[in-house]
Amino acid sequence: MSAVVVSSVTKTFNPGRPDEVVALSDVDLTVGDGEFVSLIGPSGCGKSTLLRLIADLIAPTTGTVTVAGKPAGVARKEQAYGIAFQQSGLFEWRTVLRNVELPLELRGLAKAERKAKAEEMLALVGLEEFAGHYPAQLSGGMQQRVAIARALAVQPPLLLMDEPFGALDEMTRERLQSELLAICAKTGTSTVFVTHSISEAVFLSDRVVVMSARPGRITASIPVGLPTRDEAARQSEHYFESVTAVRQALRGTPLKSAS
Repeated sequence: MSAVVVSSVTKTFNPGRPDEVVALSDVDLTVGDGEFVSLIGPSGCGKSTLLRLIADLIAPTTGTVTVAGKPAGVARKEQAYGIAFQQSGLFEWRTVLRNVELPLELRGLAKAERKAKAEEMLALVGLEEFAGHYPAQLSGGMQQRVAIARALAVQPPLLLMDEPFGALDEMTRERLQSELLAICAKTGTSTVFVTHSISEAVFLSDRVVVMSARPGRITASIPVGLPTRDEAARQSEHYFESVTAVRQALRGTPLKSAS
């Protein structure tokens, strides 16, 4: 069963009004179980809109979205995915531990059970020593790690991420990229990741999906398949070939699939 299936989806905002905007047109996308897929394209192309459709935060105008074989609305109610945005979205008045506990609390888990699970997730992202801190006491990178821990707390089969590292400095960003890959490998989580960075998309992804300017359409799907995801991979010929392939696809020029 596929993690995500988007079929013939169109999204129009303000239909029939003078300010009507067709954000997405006839989009088809399938994400396999355990696959890491990045969405990349020019600003305003509908990447975030597509992610929100998968999350059932907005509804498609036409077409269907399924998550783990269920309609997106059912998947949302069952918390079948975790989601993280560019801003961590942590509650300042809750400790780190209680922020991670929140989705478990909403599920009605007993206090001891949700505390144990939240502590497990904080250990996964290397922040178990900061459980009693408040978000304002953490760096931006640490806050994002808490947000990832919270997104994973219910052990969802799917992780949706909208430029979660976009506001971070380059060194922190690269470190969190590596940590995210390790977490996904350990948990077997499928991931849909929105980014503006070609290098980030290539380093993280099994496949990079390229979108056109509005109305957003999928114009290319480029397999990456780096043999390793470490510093050596960032310097490899395969990596640079993949970066070139994605850049050419964004420009609309002919490309060869990376070998």
